[in-house]
Amino acid sequence: MKGFNILVVLLLMFWSCKGQETKQEITEKADITYELVSFGNKILADGSISGQEMMQKYHGMSVADTTQTKFTAVVKEVCQAKGCWMKVVLDGSEEAMVRFKDYGFFMPKDIAGKEVIINGNAFVEEMSVEDQKHYAEDGGKSKDEIARITEPKKTFGFEADGVLLKE
Repeated sequence: MKGFNILVVLLLMFWSCKGQETKQEITEKADITYELVSFGNKILADGSISGQEMMQKYHGMSVADTTQTKFTAVVKEVCQAKGCWMKVVLDGSEEAMVRFKDYGFFMPKDIAGKEVIINGNAFVEEMSVEDQKHYAEDGGKSKDEIARITEPKKTFGFEADGVLLKE
């Protein structure tokens, strides 16, 4: 009986860890091979738009609008507390704040500068001073930088249900 209980515990541990991240190998047209590490829901790399195209979509939206989409961007910053959000560069000067649906998954904290493919809902919101300060603190900003946040601002947000990280 004791052996059976140990087997059940081991199977449950294996099953609960399964599906958190998976890898798939992709070959681009120029014969460059890289791996995609999947977080959250499994998504495919095809059909994503560029960060610049995503920026055009955002500029066509008003506060509280949402749209389902998939786009490719470079990670600018990741929450250093636990990887619970990231900022991605859209067109060089603009960025989007990406949060993860129902906090169902987190990203590695050391992926700044890497390319990701993100699937989910894009939205435009007005972020409060309090929320801006909270995210600045999570991002490791100095107290002086945090103190300079004094006004709400229009931001581009994204709730991701799946992310592919290019390695």
